[in-house]
Amino acid sequence: MRVLVVDDSAVVRKMLTDALSKEPGIEIVGSAADVFIARDLILKHTPDVMTLDIEMPRMDGLTFLRRVMEYKPMPVIIVSSITQKGSAASVEALQIGAIDVIAKPGGPGSVGQVAEQIAARIRALRAKPIRLTQLSTTPPPAPVLARTSMKSPGSIILVGASTGGTQAIESLLSRMPADIPPMLVVQHMPPGFTKAFADRLNASCPMRVVEAQG
Repeated sequence: MRVLVVDDSAVVRKMLTDALSKEPGIEIVGSAADVFIARDLILKHTPDVMTLDIEMPRMDGLTFLRRVMEYKPMPVIIVSSITQKGSAASVEALQIGAIDVIAKPGGPGSVGQVAEQIAARIRALRAKPIRLTQLSTTPPPAPVLARTSMKSPGSIILVGASTGGTQAIESLLSRMPADIPPMLVVQHMPPGFTKAFADRLNASCPMRVVEAQG
């Protein structure tokens, strides 16, 4: 797996590069201090995976992620100190198309603690590749809902989405009527993020959305 590391901290870039380079099956094809250097490296090396910080000079990581998913989709792992579990930035990154969000627990010296998580996620991609499509800039047409068939007593709707499906889930729910039958949504995402995702859906969709409780 060819990996591009993007982070404005030289210390973080070196630590991530050194740690990931030691992993079997992972090749670091470059590292970038800002997204414009990253853009050129993407065109030059065509990496399989990119790690991306959010707080970046000249252009923030979320804006760059959106452009990557529009023009050259690839698996992107967000690695940032501001993406603590459940943060709005974390959910937005997943919404745009990031496959995972890994939070730096502290300063640059803590990067080694998350290197194994990143390596494990990359190894999982190698074992089971995912297909990404370009992020559309225009909303799809509203579906024609068979409202009468959804009124049967005891009806329940089940929806499941894999990694990267948060945008599709929000697009679907935001165009459904508020009086639909109860719905269960299963979304593959990192632990700790489902509450923030549910809150986001609750604010943008006509129906009430809550996180399931065990």
